[in-house]
Parts: sequence; C-alpha cells; structure tokens
Amino acid sequence: MQYLLFFFVSLGASVIGAICGIGGGIIIKPTLDFFSLGSVAAVSFLSGSTVLSMTCYSVIKNLKSQDNTIDMRTGTPLALGSALGGIAGQQLFVLAYLCFGNPNLVGAIQSAGLFLITLATLIYTLVKHRLQTLNVSGTVSCLSIGLFLGLISSFLGIGGGPINLMILGYFFSMPTKTAAQNSLYIILFSQITNLLTIFWAGHLPDFKWLALALMVAGGIGGGMLGRSFNKKMNNEMVDKLFIVLMLVIMGITIWNTWKYALI
Repeated sequence: MQYLLFFFVSLGASVIGAICGIGGGIIIKPTLDFFSLGSVAAVSFLSGSTVLSMTCYSVIKNLKSQDNTIDMRTGTPLALGSALGGIAGQQLFVLAYLCFGNPNLVGAIQSAGLFLITLATLIYTLVKHRLQTLNVSGTVSCLSIGLFLGLISSFLGIGGGPINLMILGYFFSMPTKTAAQNSLYIILFSQITNLLTIFWAGHLPDFKWLALALMVAGGIGGGMLGRSFNKKMNNEMVDKLFIVLMLVIMGITIWNTWKYALI
C-alpha cells in the first residue's frame, strides 16, 4: 500500500505539475511529509528525482512540438542561472542540517518557507490583472533571476513551484501557458545540477529503490497525461486549477510546519 502511495502521489502531482508548469515537487514534497513516508532528506531527493523525470519528458516533447512556446533567448540564461542556484540551494540545505543538527527543524523551516512562497504567489495570481508587468531582458538579469529561482526550489526540495510562474509572469509578461512551458525548462536544469551535486558530494540519503523507481515512472506518466490535458485547456482554466492547488498546498504546509515543530 505504501508503494502504491508513492506511485499515485508522483503521478497525480506530475499531471498537475505538467499542466501548470510547477514541476510537481511542490505537491510531492509536502504530501510525502504529511504521510511521513521518509526522512526530510529522502523525501527531498525522491521529489527532485520525480520532477527531473517529468520535466525531461515534457521539455523534450515541447521542443519537438509545433505549439512550443519556450523562449530560448530568455529561458536559457534563466535555466543556467537556475542550475547554479540549484547547487547553491543544495549546499544551503546541507548547511542548515549541520547548523541546526535537527532534521525536523529543517523540515519545519522548509514547510514554513513553502507556505509563504505559495501565499505570495496566490496573492499575485489573484491581482495580476491589475499589475503593470515588466519585460526584462539581458543575460545578466536573466541569470540573476534564474539563480534566485534555483536556490529557492533546491533548498525547499520542490524542484520549482508557483514562484516560477509568478516571476515569469511579472518580470517577463508571459501568459500562464507560456510561463508553464518555460518554467519546466528552467526546472529541468536546476534539478539536473541539484541531483548531480548530491551524488558528487556523497550526500545521498537513505531511501527505498522501489519507491524511487515507482515515483520516476509516475513522473513520466504524469508528464504524458499533463501535457495532453494542457493542450485542451486555456489560460483561464490553468489559472483556476493553479489557485485551487495553491490553497491545498497552503493547508498541507501549515499542518507539516506544526507537525515538525512539535517533534
């Protein structure tokens, strides 16, 4: 039953992640924490691996399709910056472990941080039609923004998340579905470097290999289904799904923060 939970959580999260462009880690991480299906480090690793499998499939299919909206001139420096941020975020995660000496406290910090980011993104999504968005250009600016996105997502173990859509929408004036494709492209780079850093530094956590295999399979399957659904949905439908998702995530993260703080 536990292994089925690993699979269906990754499948469902990856479907929604592929539709909204959030990777799925922001659903997987708090959900696995909620059911106590592994240590903080193991859950972050499993979540990142699942996100990598889903984004790899989705990005390759997007680049080959006629409805591809990935902006390579903007997306590539963002992705490279995100890759560097992924390394920094992983090191920050390890540093937090060493400084606090309590994995549950680190888990509480991750959950609280995820709640705040999700809340900020929810507020932005509800009022974005009233805001004057920007059209940022320039390699240095894109690298800097990508670095910030990669650092946050890697430290929180979510492989991306709502913050990507908020940043892409506000700083680059991307509509929701365009931002979703570009977000997955950015997440792919950050997750590759994040996982390579874990292997290189020898910080591989203790996890169940069958759980990893099932979650990767769920990630690829979710990428297939999510991409199919995304083609049939307009920007307004994706926004509504996104808002509901953020409300659910906020509820789960409040519970997880409280749970970890009391352990």
